[in-house]
Amino acid sequence: MTIKSDHWIRRMAQDHGMIEPFEPGQVREGPKGRMISYGTSSYGYDVRCADEFKIFTNINSTIVDPKNFDVRSFVDVKGDECIIPPNSFALARTVEYFRIPRSTLVVCLGKSTYARVGIVVNVTPLEPEWEGHVTLEFSNTTPLPAKIYAGEGCAQMLFFESDEVCATSYKDRAGKYQGQTGVTLPKA
Repeated sequence: MTIKSDHWIRRMAQDHGMIEPFEPGQVREGPKGRMISYGTSSYGYDVRCADEFKIFTNINSTIVDPKNFDVRSFVDVKGDECIIPPNSFALARTVEYFRIPRSTLVVCLGKSTYARVGIVVNVTPLEPEWEGHVTLEFSNTTPLPAKIYAGEGCAQMLFFESDEVCATSYKDRAGKYQGQTGVTLPKA
């Protein structure tokens, strides 16, 4: 496997619709001034957080069960920013829609701007031939409320291409998160 450069990312996005919408450079300024950067980097792509959030709450004193998740454990918020309660988390999604090539695996890492204030971004790998908006999990590891921003960079996608194509892709398996849009909750 080899990590792919900005040239490969631009070509795949522009010629094959791998990332939509796509930003070929790094954007650091927005309508309100300086922002957390997004767009193509040397060996990756910095994604943006959309303005849809699901903030975890324990209002119902329920057990967190990934096979039988109580959707009432989230409060829906739409806006330019999201405040995550102390020692809690929020789900969001990327602005970008991805179509991953069959020979490619994508790994996501949080941006240092968030990591340096105790906000951890978690995303599982994007498998070959998966497509959709990426659901993002922001964990606030601090004892204070934490803020995340919609429309700004939040995580970096790293693209790894294999020397050979996989025998069975996510699409072949009819994966349960294929084609997801919006913030997608766990499915059993």
